[in-house]
Amino acid sequence: MSSSIHRGLAAAALTLLALPALAVLCIAVFGWNWARSPLQALALRATGRELRIGGDLQLDLHWPAPRVHARDVSFANPSWAAAPQMLSADAVEVTVDLRRLVTGQLAFPQVRLTQARIFLEQASGGRKTWLLDRAQTDEGVRIPIGQLLLDRGEVHYVFSAQHTDVQVSLSTFESAAASPGGLSESRLAFGAQGVFRGAILHAEGTGGAIVSWRDESIPYPLRLSATLGRTHVGAAGTVTSLLHFTAVDLELNVQGDNLASLVPLVGIALPSTPAYSGSGRLLHTGSIWRYESFAGRFGQSDLAGSLQLNTEGARPLLGGALVSRRLDPADLAPSIGARVPSPAAGAMAGAVEPPRRVLPDLPFDTLRWGTLDADVTLRAQTLLRGRMPGLENLQLRLRLQNRLLTLDPLDLGLAGGMLKARVTLDGRADPLQGSVKASLRGLHPGQLLPRWVSSGAAPGHLDGDVELSGRGPSVGRMLASANGRVRLVARNGRISRLLMEKAGLHLLEILRLLLGGDRTISLRCAVADFDVANGVMRARTLALDTPVTTLIGSGRIDLARETLDLAIVPRTREVSVVALRSPIYISGSFEHPAVTLDKGRIAARGAGALALGVLNPMLALIPLVDPGPGVSSPCGGTPPEPRVATPSIRH
Repeated sequence: MSSSIHRGLAAAALTLLALPALAVLCIAVFGWNWARSPLQALALRATGRELRIGGDLQLDLHWPAPRVHARDVSFANPSWAAAPQMLSADAVEVTVDLRRLVTGQLAFPQVRLTQARIFLEQASGGRKTWLLDRAQTDEGVRIPIGQLLLDRGEVHYVFSAQHTDVQVSLSTFESAAASPGGLSESRLAFGAQGVFRGAILHAEGTGGAIVSWRDESIPYPLRLSATLGRTHVGAAGTVTSLLHFTAVDLELNVQGDNLASLVPLVGIALPSTPAYSGSGRLLHTGSIWRYESFAGRFGQSDLAGSLQLNTEGARPLLGGALVSRRLDPADLAPSIGARVPSPAAGAMAGAVEPPRRVLPDLPFDTLRWGTLDADVTLRAQTLLRGRMPGLENLQLRLRLQNRLLTLDPLDLGLAGGMLKARVTLDGRADPLQGSVKASLRGLHPGQLLPRWVSSGAAPGHLDGDVELSGRGPSVGRMLASANGRVRLVARNGRISRLLMEKAGLHLLEILRLLLGGDRTISLRCAVADFDVANGVMRARTLALDTPVTTLIGSGRIDLARETLDLAIVPRTREVSVVALRSPIYISGSFEHPAVTLDKGRIAARGAGALALGVLNPMLALIPLVDPGPGVSSPCGGTPPEPRVATPSIRH
């Protein structure tokens, strides 16, 4: 009985030893090609897609990661894809993690592809060809790949819903200077072309031969030069974990025609700008992205500083401090909705230009404001004056929180004085709601209106207060519905006497000053006080007082139509022998204002002088004499309304 048991155990032991020996003998004689059919059948059952291994199959046994070698390999795309094969390669080497395989998870620590052709497509409904479930929608059904080595090949990516069709060519080369000791090191060169999100793409660059998708510790070297539409990007540095961008350290150069064109790429609101360029260092760790120590230009302005984007909260928070040594206000015009004339459009023969508006009328894209919060300061040391005389410096703080944008403080050095303002734009309201509260202190009007102030004149200091609120999609539309008050006061200055004599049409005095030279006289005060209701500014007080002439005005300014309808009545404070005494009308548009006189009154006065002159030449002066003394000074209160009908201005 015991001997039979021993014989049975011996036979079993011989069988157990013989089976591996037989397997080793079969593998030695026939190789691993017998495993091709089972592997192909397994892939078809799991994914519904065909895996074909046309060449030899080999296995290098290493614990815990054996390496599989296969030649002439292809893997099919799902039927909806535009190309039949997702992958075809002359050779594939795959390292399999046996420890994870025991738990039921297939993972490849390293994959090497030789002369590969890869076609990846993304479609509606979340379908992606690289997802391996039958519906190609389950993000969890994919094979984790640690490192990918690419030895020549092509990658084609298509996402029609985003107007993207990009082809990438890959090749490897040896770089003797890349490793210590002068040893050669493999590098990857790539080039890309096609369409990315509707823009033409051209790119080229180099990187490490081993693409570490998930490695959280080894920085991947990268050098890139790319053009997307009218935007050019150059980058050199390292990226850790190409799958998650765990860390980034890149010297980044960017230039383009408009920062707002980057919104589809970066996914956050950026202002509209003229052509720009900049270079700096892009760093990323954790939830913080920093573009630091950058310097650049946009339009005629320079800009430097650092910006930081924190993605940790519900909305990304953009913060930073910017400094400009030389800022052209015209370069900020697109960001507030002002139109910038196109030289190309103006050069078109026979082009019909639309009616030009002075107030910014392009709508704000407030939906984009919800993509981030912001807290950014800007300090401009010098402002280019151009068509806006008197500008000196600027300091502002921009805050955006849940689509509520605030500029506070907004301090502008202007004409030797200061404009301080607080501006709010509430993008949560529909339509957009805006308000501004501003004070002007110590401005020199001569710097604001140099053409209107003769040499030696000093029109004193200008102070003022502005408080307006309105609703509308643009600055222009908000002003067109604005309510509030605007008040400006200038006192204790000097002004051209010739200008005042011309305002009163004092002919003899004008002739005397033209022959003998102009002089200045005291400016007691100038007041412009308007009530604003539904976009119409109506004059409460409109006056300018001098010892020679007092100007009293009335009328309105229509911010919606951008038209002027004002009447200025000169009141002579000294006797003038020859004065035509006509109201002055200011009409027309903001773009083309017109200053006219009451020709009927002048003609009637001239006809009266001519008729009396027939009787007696001395009588001809009677209709032309202005005896004064005008009206009391409006500096201490509201002046009386002028007794003259304001003509109707046709718009």
